Amino acid sequence: MQVFKFGGASVKNAEAVKNVASILKVYAKEPTIVVISAMDKTTNKLEELVNAYFYKKANIESLINDLKDFHLNITKQLFTDSKNINNEIENVFVEILWAIEEEPSFSYNHHYDHLVSLGEVLSTKIVSAYLNNNSISNKWLDARGIIQTDNTFREGKVDYPLSETLVQTQLLPQFKTTDIVLTQGFIGGTSENYTTTLGREGSDYTAALLAYFAHAERVIIWKDVPGVLNADPKYFKNTKKIDELTYHDAIELTYYGASVIHPKTIKPLQNKNIPLFVRSFVNPAEEGTVIKESDKRNNVTSYIFKDNQILLSIQPKDFSFIAEENLSVIFSLFSKYNVHANMIQNSAISFSVCTDFDEQKMEPLIADLQNDFKVLYNKNVQLMTIRNYDNDLIAKLSENKIILIEQRSRNTHQMVMKEENSY
Repeated sequence: MQVFKFGGASVKNAEAVKNVASILKVYAKEPTIVVISAMDKTTNKLEELVNAYFYKKANIESLINDLKDFHLNITKQLFTDSKNINNEIENVFVEILWAIEEEPSFSYNHHYDHLVSLGEVLSTKIVSAYLNNNSISNKWLDARGIIQTDNTFREGKVDYPLSETLVQTQLLPQFKTTDIVLTQGFIGGTSENYTTTLGREGSDYTAALLAYFAHAERVIIWKDVPGVLNADPKYFKNTKKIDELTYHDAIELTYYGASVIHPKTIKPLQNKNIPLFVRSFVNPAEEGTVIKESDKRNNVTSYIFKDNQILLSIQPKDFSFIAEENLSVIFSLFSKYNVHANMIQNSAISFSVCTDFDEQKMEPLIADLQNDFKVLYNKNVQLMTIRNYDNDLIAKLSENKIILIEQRSRNTHQMVMKEENSY
């Protein structure tokens, strides 16, 4: 038993879907759970649709038409007779139209999960139909009936015992009649049959959860890079592939923002000692990177950049010290709005937090904080993290940047920076 995960880039167009099929023909010779993300930039488009619906913008019709045309164009290239799959796609868009025909009656996050999750439904419908049409037998399964969560929309907290029972009773029996079960990443469901999502880019986490619940032997994440690299290729030309990582090192890298793996992915795999392989769907025969239990520590210098950050500086209104009771209030509000700190720093009268900028979360958080504190902030800052750093390197990478705050430990250096000309 193994679990494969294919992200949006691996199913971005018709040729990419054909490539997924060729990989499955070669590498899915045993029972395989296949987890697939939404195609290309579909999630971004659906996020635009949620905003247009919730905030009554005028571009709803064009967004829906663009999304539908994008998916129908892919089926046109994949199928000689696309009538059946096109009907399934039309049904999904009917669900979208039903969801937006009346005024919003739930929270933004609730509507977000209902609509954005349909990107994964669309992609898996298309890929499943294409595989079956090309003699790669598979069963399509709705992850919303398997991965059960609470009602924390956009950050669903997984009910491990119930989800494991459903995997054992609903998913695994499918292998009696097929070698491939194909399902969606990123999405789950609640006991009231509401749709939830597991956090942006959460398909890796889905793959890890299913491996944990199904007692899989391995997970393979298929990416457009040769493995885990020491830096994002869009920032560095001469990146290095890391052949092997311990769970500990992988958790550190993902915690600081390495985008190759979702941060929640490692824990369920480590708990059952399931190795994770990161391999290239462009060159599938290459070995890639393995993440497993090992005494071998990673000493390669790694660079992690997180853009679109906001730096909050939180101060007591009466100019008193930041004490434990202040921190308790601050952290409870961060928890309330599901805002995750990427870097924190405390001084006598100020508490600084660098986090991802999400307008839907940040505006109410700042408003709540301002009830008790003075809040200053810098938008559009960048968080740079260097693992296994040296001082010359730090100086070079921070050239022509204004460093707002920085921290260093024995192995890790972090800086929140802004361009000099951005003030």
